[in-house]
Amino acid sequence: MNMKFVLTGLLLAFICGCAQASYILLPMDQVQSNHLKAYGIAYWVLQQDGEVDWLLNYRGGSFASKHYQKLENECVIRGVSYEVISDAQYNQIISVIASPSSNKDLMKLEKHPKIAVYSPKSKQPWDDAVTLALTYAEIPYEVLFDDEVMYGKLPEYDWLHLHHEDFTGQYGKFYRIYRNAPWYIERQRKYEETAHEHGFDKVSQLKLGVVKKIRDFVSGGGFMFAMCSATDTYDIALAADGVDICGPMYDGDNADPNAQEKLKFDNTFAFQDFQIVYNPYEYEYSNIDVDPRSRGLSQDNDFFNLFEFSAKWDPIPTMLTQNHERIVKGFMGQTTAFRKSLIRPDVVVLGETKSAGEAKYIHGVFGKGFWTFYGGHDPEDYQHRVGEAPTDLNLHPNSPGYRLILNNILFPAAKKKKQKT
Repeated sequence: MNMKFVLTGLLLAFICGCAQASYILLPMDQVQSNHLKAYGIAYWVLQQDGEVDWLLNYRGGSFASKHYQKLENECVIRGVSYEVISDAQYNQIISVIASPSSNKDLMKLEKHPKIAVYSPKSKQPWDDAVTLALTYAEIPYEVLFDDEVMYGKLPEYDWLHLHHEDFTGQYGKFYRIYRNAPWYIERQRKYEETAHEHGFDKVSQLKLGVVKKIRDFVSGGGFMFAMCSATDTYDIALAADGVDICGPMYDGDNADPNAQEKLKFDNTFAFQDFQIVYNPYEYEYSNIDVDPRSRGLSQDNDFFNLFEFSAKWDPIPTMLTQNHERIVKGFMGQTTAFRKSLIRPDVVVLGETKSAGEAKYIHGVFGKGFWTFYGGHDPEDYQHRVGEAPTDLNLHPNSPGYRLILNNILFPAAKKKKQKT
């Protein structure tokens, strides 16, 4: 009989222990074994109609969710570090976060955003850091391009990423080096064919049409994220609405000699007062991008600092800058970074290299929606070149630079939770 009571007591203790261990915490500080896949776990929970708490500025921007065995199993399968904690422990964390004296907050993630990547169908997986990050984190997305955008598909999505496209119609300004390459010739042929199918005489006009559709998507409440040349060429296209800035090798006629004076800077999202680069042999669109020859930076000393925002008063920039590192390695691209003197005053700078007078990571509001621009091509490939081998993210599971991309993925799912103080 005594043994029976002992066994019963042990069973009750085990049951009570299980009942208390009712949350799974995904720490996002230095103890996390795979930061990138942790975002995929958070997205997976939302796909299962669960809820995720994003604990801003708590241990690197940790995630928490109600404990259940399937979630714990998923963390194990994906190699993501987690902690099983009791209700009491989690309530203590919430109490710390809710304190008015702490620069922390809780954002409730309630619905997984539907994600689209604007990218040519011929793109290789290693051509774009965002598709690399999404694939590695096991976050699903759909690819669309000019046809889908022009046919009005954008409102079906919550979040849109722009592949490093050239929205000015100058084919990436690869003319000098690659004009005789088969892939360049085929791209120009395909783009011209698509432009004519949609009733445009020039590729630049098609791309402007795409840019306007994206602008309307953001204005209506969508979230847009862009990297590399999709950032400045997007704004250049908006400013050059109705103005020919393309040379004859791109569209068959000369650019307007007075194009610079005709630019409409009121149309842009992020930049103003920039100067266009007309020379087709120069691998640059404008002076928005800081000239790499004058940056005074190399791979050894190229870093940018993330700003720290007030989690309770500025939750959006706080979400976008969640990281376990505040100083992040720089990386190059056709558009590496943005000249700060040309950024509109209403734009929020999230990360900068102050010594070079450049911003790396910026954010703004347009209509009911939001946009974020991130300079550079691949956060773990300092100087990515055409045809290079893909970045293997298995070698960079804790990449601070890639984390910034994935912050943007979850941002549309966030809804601030009212806290009791």
